[in-house]
Amino acid sequence: MFKALMNILSLCLKPFGDANGDSSSNTEGRDGLLWYRDLGKYSFGDFSIAVVQANQVLEDQCQIESGPFGAFVGVYDGHGGPHASRYVCDHLFRHFQGILAGTQGVVTPEIIQRAFLQTEEGFTALVSQLWSTQPHVATSGSCCLVGVICQRTLYVANLGDSRVVLGKKIGNNGCITAVQLSTEHNANVEAVRQELKELHPNDPQIVILRHGVWRVKGIIQVSRSIGDVYMKHAQYQREPINGKFRISEPVEMPILTATPSIISHPLQPNDSFLIFASDGLWEHLSNERAVDIVHRHPHAGCAKRLIKAALQEAARKREMRYSDLQKIDKKVRRHFHDDISVIVLFLNHDLISRGIVRDHSISIRSALDH
Repeated sequence: MFKALMNILSLCLKPFGDANGDSSSNTEGRDGLLWYRDLGKYSFGDFSIAVVQANQVLEDQCQIESGPFGAFVGVYDGHGGPHASRYVCDHLFRHFQGILAGTQGVVTPEIIQRAFLQTEEGFTALVSQLWSTQPHVATSGSCCLVGVICQRTLYVANLGDSRVVLGKKIGNNGCITAVQLSTEHNANVEAVRQELKELHPNDPQIVILRHGVWRVKGIIQVSRSIGDVYMKHAQYQREPINGKFRISEPVEMPILTATPSIISHPLQPNDSFLIFASDGLWEHLSNERAVDIVHRHPHAGCAKRLIKAALQEAARKREMRYSDLQKIDKKVRRHFHDDISVIVLFLNHDLISRGIVRDHSISIRSALDH
């Protein structure tokens, strides 16, 4: 109780970050396996983005798109290889744009869901084309977290266990609180296990506890994704895919789904910033800690700062120094932490409240590999 009270007080006593911090931080660069853009402008304020690689091939992808429609943010946490996450990064926003063009620019949850569906259908078609030469693509999937800001409203769509957290001011004394806006789909969440059991009432093995971790069919932790077609279509549940991905029961209906959970959040003047990040960040930082870090520091470099805080925690858990963790190469690094993608959007309510979309048309994607 005392520790919780002190945490709240510390949040109240620290000032908000100054967007006009050290101008030398307004840069893009790399630091070993870390890629970052410390500060940039999008339609409704400032943003900061950073990605750190842990796998042999970077499986995370992320993007920021800003234009007359507003702003679009995507974080795509791949698994089983980079194929699905790269495909999503190449196609999801394009599908969203195409559908939006036929609706006079009015964003709705249905439009976002259609963009997800078209992306899923496209990747499934790609798996079919590559089946004879690259069957392993059938076992690649991606969690997908999307945020769209349009007409004073934030839409959040999610598949998997990436997360968006809102930093929200409380009162007039500088306090701030963390509000998670996304719904996660990980079998370690009891509600997700219950949902799976209700969808598959005749399958007592739909979720299996292995080594202290709940997994769908004992294989995968997330219950929703784009890709993972071996868990959705019977024709891919066979050789030549790796035996660890094959299940003994016939796939009579999709085990996983690509239907996102979608919420709409009318933006309020006390909504300060949004942290979009893949599961690799939240494995080491709580919502409150992440919001505190952003709240306490200048805008410039805040995404990189969040990743470094997560890596420091990962090193602490393994009783090693952060400087020693930095020396570990990709692939081996995966034993200590996952790929991590972070995008922080700061909300300028002077622009949002007036419905003004600043002339900051940008399209930024994280580097494909480091």
